[in-house]
Amino acid sequence: MAEPLIIRTPEDDRLPDKRQVAASFSRAASSYDSVAALQRSVGNALLARLPGDLAPRRWLDLGSGTGYFSRALAKRYPHSYGVALDIAEGMLHHARPLGGAQAYVSGDAECLPLRNACCDLLFSSLAVQWCADFAAVLDEARRVLRPGGVFAFSSLCVGTLQELRDSWQAVDGFVHVNRFRDFIDYRRLCASSGLRLLGLERQTQVLHFPDLRSLTHELKALGAHNLNPGRPGGLTGRARVRALLDAYERFRQPQGLPATYQVVYGVLRKTD
Repeated sequence: MAEPLIIRTPEDDRLPDKRQVAASFSRAASSYDSVAALQRSVGNALLARLPGDLAPRRWLDLGSGTGYFSRALAKRYPHSYGVALDIAEGMLHHARPLGGAQAYVSGDAECLPLRNACCDLLFSSLAVQWCADFAAVLDEARRVLRPGGVFAFSSLCVGTLQELRDSWQAVDGFVHVNRFRDFIDYRRLCASSGLRLLGLERQTQVLHFPDLRSLTHELKALGAHNLNPGRPGGLTGRARVRALLDAYERFRQPQGLPATYQVVYGVLRKTD
């Protein structure tokens, strides 16, 4: 347990938007937990999917954010050594005083700054959707896991925020909503990862909001507003905002305006 974990620094500039992703989530560190009901629900569902025979000596919370699930993992595995890793240093600064992990590391899921075969569990909830190269994430998971170790992740796939995407499509041709990987790509990449697939499924979760402003406020508070190349610059004009509001109102249900999330849950194990 005392051997050094960190062997290299993250290559944060491998993707053009990674610094923007990190900066956006760093800015959201203080507001994130106040609007993270979906994130907690999904993370708890992922915890429930962990194999019952798992007793990790060392775990990694990959994309640890404010540390909510680092603390949950520490409670579940009280005799283990925990590492919280995030690309957003602002999140790590926020999480460290709250405890949970023994180490807080700034790093990239596609190029983990960790030694080979150093962890028994990689837990990652709603983080890997920001990684363009999910095959690299799986390669890194296989590299840093010990034999018998588990990589458990939740992510988002195509169909997430489809109402918002369709409403913007009715207004203009710009990219206003984050793009997500197709579920079939998760299936293909997991199947070819060299890890044994214990489970992979997609579940639909729908949130409801009284108005569009409430939805966009939540996305901004989470740091998850539009970060894709091709997004429009500058302010959005009143006429386009009015057109967007009118387009989204067509989706209204008795509970409010729906926002659909397509959540992916995956559990893989490194064989001996």
